[in-house]
Parts: sequence; structure tokens; C-alpha cells
Amino acid sequence: MTRTPFDVTLRTARTITSSVRELTFERTDGAPVVFDAGQWVSLDVLVGGEPLRRSYSIASAPDGTARFEVAVTKVDKGPGSTALHALPLGAVIQASGPQGFFTRPPTKTGPSLFVGTGTGVTPLRSMLRDALAKGDTRPMWLMLGVRTEEDLLYRDEFVALAAVHEHVRVFFTLSREPWSGRRGYVQTHVRELHDAMAALGQGAPHVYICGLERMVSGVRDVLRKEMGLPREQVHSERYD
Repeated sequence: MTRTPFDVTLRTARTITSSVRELTFERTDGAPVVFDAGQWVSLDVLVGGEPLRRSYSIASAPDGTARFEVAVTKVDKGPGSTALHALPLGAVIQASGPQGFFTRPPTKTGPSLFVGTGTGVTPLRSMLRDALAKGDTRPMWLMLGVRTEEDLLYRDEFVALAAVHEHVRVFFTLSREPWSGRRGYVQTHVRELHDAMAALGQGAPHVYICGLERMVSGVRDVLRKEMGLPREQVHSERYD
């Protein structure tokens, strides 16, 4: 898999929450973007005339085309995210990668429990959509934790996927506002979901975790220290 830099054009952009912009880039040379679901790509933008590099997990599934999607949270006074939120359609920037080891190998057996917060759900979305495109019928459950209901990235899409595929289930939990669903941090619910998946009798679940370091460490502590899961069944990546 090449890591040689390549130019990409911003083809589409849409706002998916008040602070998150989804960007679809396409290689200018038309070559396919070859990557494994869960990997990330680096993007170079100009800030004050100087190049600035930022890395983002690819949100789309590998499909053999020249396009890929990322979801960028606009950080207050963050030069990289501010520049990407202001990037106009048709702009050409440089990218490099993809790379990363946070992937879901097809040889893994048994169910998969995806646990993400905020834009940490993007590589999990890539894994889920990739698995479905390949006809994977093993149980796949997703837990997404955010602060408010408005922050639920790809909510309608995930609900629609679960409605069509009986082996897919989605769960949402909010930490900052009341609503009719689950409350609190994802750490509060991970044991319950893992045990429910284990009870399906289809093998030991593998858990894929992505988000800020504090959340990732908290979930890993529950799984590894409190529940005693072996290291090879817990996979994680943090983005801070």
C-alpha cells in the first residue's frame, strides 16, 4: 500500500452536525484509493501560506473508486479544522497514506462490538459498511456516545442499516442532555452489550474502540481489567 503523496479535489461537502463537516475527496489522477476499513489519511492545507498536516480516519468503505470521505470536527481556534471547514468545492489539496493498524481483518471470527464517541465513529462506520458490502453476516453491534442528541453522527444511516440487516444493531447514549434513550458514557454500557453478544453463541466478540484517549482507556479498563478479556479481542485507536 503506497504512502506516496497524491493530489485530491474536494467534490462534495455537507454539514452532518453543527460542528462536523463531511468532505468527499477524489484523486486528481483518477487512481483508486486503496485502503483497509479503519485506516486514516493525512491532508495538507495552507494556513497563513504555510502547509499544515492533519490526519483523519476514512469514514467511507473501500469501494475501488478514486473517492473517500472524512468527517472533520471544527475545533475552536483549530487552524487545520477551520481551514477544512472553509475549503471550497473544487479545491485541490495534497493527501498521503492511507495507513494505520486499526482494522478488522476478515479472518477474525465471531461478533464485533464497535464502540465510538464523536467522530471516533468514522472508522467504525467504514468497517461496518465494508463488512456489509462483502456480505458479512456475523453479528455487528455499534454503540455511539455523544454529548447531545444533535451530535449523533450518521444517526439515520445507522438506524436504516439496522432495520435492513438483522445481524446489525445500533445503540446511542448521551452524556449531557436528557432523552428517552440510554444515558451516560459508553463505559457504562459496554459490559452489558459485550455479554449480550457473547450469549448469542456465535463466538467471543471482538471489540473495536475509537475516540478520545480518556474514553478509550476507560473502555479498555472495563474489558481488560474488570472483565478479563484477552488482549487480542480488544482493538483501539485514539485521536488525541
